[in-house]
Amino acid sequence: MSMQDKFQHLYAVISGQRFLKKHGLGNEVPFFICPFKPKESVEMERLRHQLVNRLEQAGVRILQINLYDLSIEILKEREIWNQVLEIEASVSKDQLKELLQGVLDPETHLVPAIAAKLADADFDVLFLAGVGEVFPYIRSHNVLNNLQSTAKGKPTVMFFPGAYTHTLESGASLDLFGKLHDDKYYRAFNIFHCEA
Repeated sequence: MSMQDKFQHLYAVISGQRFLKKHGLGNEVPFFICPFKPKESVEMERLRHQLVNRLEQAGVRILQINLYDLSIEILKEREIWNQVLEIEASVSKDQLKELLQGVLDPETHLVPAIAAKLADADFDVLFLAGVGEVFPYIRSHNVLNNLQSTAKGKPTVMFFPGAYTHTLESGASLDLFGKLHDDKYYRAFNIFHCEA
């Protein structure tokens, strides 16, 4: 599927009343994965911005949250950003990862920060981006698992640099960058499999 075809599909699905009103989901949370090839990251970023503009023109309000930007915001609010910068060169990658996993824990820090942004915004659809930039200290399935009770009121689209696959043998999985198996996650829909 070309980028133009992806844009048209995403626009048709997200602007549709079926999507906005969460019809046909049963009791499932309204989480959608927008997978893309990692080499298409720059193009997907451009597409996402164009999509937001076009959806806003059609009256669909989008709240965009970039997990990387939010992580920096949290580190600054907790007054540990400068410390992280100072120690980064002198600690091992594992130590830095452990530190960041603690201070940016999805349940205790990241999702509450997202919840605050949701409460302050008037929106129809949440876009989550920056998934690749926060790996490995934030894992996408952990974010989605912890968001289930917070973001179930409106559709959420996670832009994911990799594959979201379903097989009968192994179920559903998020494979970051098409290589890193990011654990099983069953509660989202591949947005490219949704009808407009």
